[in-house]
Amino acid sequence: MNSGPLSGVRVLELAGIGPGPFAGMMLADLGAEVVRVDRPGGSGFFTGVEHLDVLNRGKRSVLLDLKYPAAVEAVLTMVARADVLIEGYRPGVAERLGLGPEACQARNPRLVYGRMTGWGQDGPLAQRAGHDVDFIALTGALHAIGAAGGPPQIPLNLLGDFGGGGTYLVIGVLAALREADRTGRGQVVDAAIVDGVSHLLAGTHTLLATGAWADERGVNLLDGGAPFYSVYETADGRYMAVGALEPKFYAELLAALGLDEDPRKQYDRSGWPALRARIAAAFAGRTQAEWAQVFADSDACVAPVLSLHEAARHPHVTARGSILERDGLPQPAPAPRFSATPTALGTPPPVPGQHTYEVLREWGVADVAGLVESGAAAQVTGDD
Repeated sequence: MNSGPLSGVRVLELAGIGPGPFAGMMLADLGAEVVRVDRPGGSGFFTGVEHLDVLNRGKRSVLLDLKYPAAVEAVLTMVARADVLIEGYRPGVAERLGLGPEACQARNPRLVYGRMTGWGQDGPLAQRAGHDVDFIALTGALHAIGAAGGPPQIPLNLLGDFGGGGTYLVIGVLAALREADRTGRGQVVDAAIVDGVSHLLAGTHTLLATGAWADERGVNLLDGGAPFYSVYETADGRYMAVGALEPKFYAELLAALGLDEDPRKQYDRSGWPALRARIAAAFAGRTQAEWAQVFADSDACVAPVLSLHEAARHPHVTARGSILERDGLPQPAPAPRFSATPTALGTPPPVPGQHTYEVLREWGVADVAGLVESGAAAQVTGDD
């Protein structure tokens, strides 16, 4: 059993990609027992290297072919013992499989049924295909990211899939679990990336409404437009990130850079182009390592821009244990941290179907051998 504040909570995850598995990983990290219902053929993204898919750590896997009525019935039998089910199909697919909310909650009225999509369960685009970049484009978030005069810059798939998607699904599931504990009644959680990213933009919308934000890239306080909140190249072609927003931090930045600027003119936009040029020239005079040493004990809010490999070795990251390594696989530690119910790294990512027999039997499914013999289920080992 996993350790953490969700210990004892049972979750079924109908296999998908991206934000759904991320939500399942988060729930497993928090201590929930998560069973992933994989399908024949897998997702196609990590076929043959599923043991490296960190999003599936802490989970067990059963392999069921949902084209078989007996496999669907096996899932419904498991639903009766579950607290949460999460799925990431297009709207209507789960219903056509016989695993929609109505069918599942008929077996278990307390069930929290989490739905993860990009566009949501309804609306003009609900049935359209899409990926992270499309969803954040439609929210306005992508438009706001990038340098002035340049194209929008893609922030990996952190903002959509994982930030506005999987994280919001977990928030919704936890809130619905609280309600189910209080009333005995489950509900459907409709988590859409367009909703989550729009919600994440609350502060930006506030700035826009108050006139403090121009609806264009690279000219605002937090998008690189301000020379004291930007990124600068160093002598060795590396970069330093500067976030000296407050006057006292800005004054410390100027002192460290050796710039004789009037700190009282920090927010005088007419002087920003010239100020940016002087800050850039200063940073270009030393290497990243040299500047990192200069700012090591400073409150100027300056940090070196590190690669993923470098970040894993940074003294602060290692001291916190933010990145761990198990079986040669670097991965983030569970977050956040709890004083009374600490979490721990879950079991390694399973091979799809690795736990079919043991899980189905534990969850009350009868005649597992018959399911496997018929082709409705499969038991797989790492050598298959």
